[in-house]
Amino acid sequence: MVRVTVLYFASLRDAAGCDSQAIDHEGDLAALYLRLQAQHGFALPIERVRVAMAGAFADWRDRPRDGAEVAFIPPVSGG
Repeated sequence: MVRVTVLYFASLRDAAGCDSQAIDHEGDLAALYLRLQAQHGFALPIERVRVAMAGAFADWRDRPRDGAEVAFIPPVSGG
C-alpha cells in the first residue's frame, strides 16, 4: 500500500469537490482512477482521461510509488 496525492482538474475537480486528495492505494493507475470514479461519480470514462505522475505523462498500467503525485487530466477545450 502506498500513499499518493491525486490532483484533479476541470470537470474532475468539480465532481470531486476538491483540487487534490491524499489516498492510500494498492495497484496501478487505472485501478486508482476507477476507484475514484466510483467514489466521486466522474462522468468521463478512463479512455478520455490522461494520467500523469511526477510531472510527466504516465501509462495507466504504471504503479505509483509512495509519495507520488498523480494527476488526472480530462480533455479541455479552449477558445
